Amino acid sequence: MKPVVSNIQRQFLGGGEEEASSSSPAVTHMIAASLGESAACLVRVPTEVLKSKMQTNAAGTSSLASTLQLVLSEKDGRAFASHIFGGLYRGYGITLMREVPFAFIQFPLYERMKIEWSKFQRKETSPLQAASCGSVSGGIAAAFTTPLDVIKTRLMLGADKAGVPYLGAADVVSRVMKEEGRD
Repeated sequence: MKPVVSNIQRQFLGGGEEEASSSSPAVTHMIAASLGESAACLVRVPTEVLKSKMQTNAAGTSSLASTLQLVLSEKDGRAFASHIFGGLYRGYGITLMREVPFAFIQFPLYERMKIEWSKFQRKETSPLQAASCGSVSGGIAAAFTTPLDVIKTRLMLGADKAGVPYLGAADVVSRVMKEEGRD
């Protein structure tokens, strides 16, 4: 994905190979990661919706088939294209709102950490060192985006434990703060 994004940047921002490579690699990583996450969420969100429903032991979720049938029957308009996909894409928007900031933080940080480690040891990072960079950068990104993950999970469930439907991200935030906020 990065070469595609680099070519697009070069076309729209001008310049040759040297200028494109000297333009912000962080921006290239952010754009490429965001596009990749958007595509991955097309598969990940339905999987997460089914998993979340089954983990909460909601009525009608004793098997994958029954859970899928239940989610497909949820045509209440609270999910993207619910008239076609039922509730399978409930939370797609908020998932993107979590994944894109995560990618904006993680990937440029990961690449910068590898560069700095390589400079420090005066040779390329090993796969284990690169994995360490990925773990640290992923941990930092997760620390910043965990509140968005809570909102995403609640929206995917569609309703609270009492069965009261969530009306959107603002409703989730309000209810979480009211019911589970600071004591």
